[in-house]
Amino acid sequence: MRFFENFSTFVSIGPFHIQWYAIVILSGACFAYFLGQYRFKQLGYNKEILSDYFFALLFIGIVGARIWYVIFTFNDIYINNPIEIFAVWHGGLAIQGGIFTGLIYSYFFFKKRNIPFLVAGDAIMPGVLIAQACGRWGNFFNHEAFGGEVSLNFLQSLHLPQFIVDNMYIGGAYHHPTFLYESVGNIIAFLLIIFVIRKFQKHIGIQFFSYFVLYGIVRFFVEGMRTDSLMFGPIRMAQLISIVFLIAGIAGIIYVHFKGKKVEEFQVE
Repeated sequence: MRFFENFSTFVSIGPFHIQWYAIVILSGACFAYFLGQYRFKQLGYNKEILSDYFFALLFIGIVGARIWYVIFTFNDIYINNPIEIFAVWHGGLAIQGGIFTGLIYSYFFFKKRNIPFLVAGDAIMPGVLIAQACGRWGNFFNHEAFGGEVSLNFLQSLHLPQFIVDNMYIGGAYHHPTFLYESVGNIIAFLLIIFVIRKFQKHIGIQFFSYFVLYGIVRFFVEGMRTDSLMFGPIRMAQLISIVFLIAGIAGIIYVHFKGKKVEEFQVE
């Protein structure tokens, strides 16, 4: 057994390798799961409802994220070696694709169990921000999601740990650690929802829609610094989807404020 055989590998046992990419994604997903269980219990639901939901959602989310990534990066590699389409351990997950498939699955899952979608969304979506924050560290270990070139002095001025500085030396130059910018931004967004928005929330759905507003803002600005964006012609797809998230989030907040059910009116059926 050899730990840190290379920077992207967590552990190797003979021919079997566990990548850091998988470790950090699963760690973030588990945090979101346990937080969701806690919130469901607070709301009066059986927290075990999320057991079946979590494992299916994790699979569906990864599939959606991979499909989104492959669609916008499709090239001769996938044509000549189709099995590479399924090689998520090599990196290449577009979280926005996972969000779309996850939302569709979640809608039908909670509808079948007579749980209001926005109630479930308030309980689950803040934790998704932490899952995404952890997932960005998978990009770090895989040398993905970095920004344009910067000087060593710039990175040192950020007072980053040396291992981050060292791993930002890619292709003969240092780069913006945009993975870190987004990770920190997602954590800040999570804290805002948990300690500010939730405290003053009067209508069901506010936390859910706040996720899209805050994540949309963070991703839009960080994406503009990246050098490996998924493109649709001249358009950075992540920025376009971030604008959609932002608009949808604001519209949703306005709607639930005037038309939604108040928190004190909610009762578990």
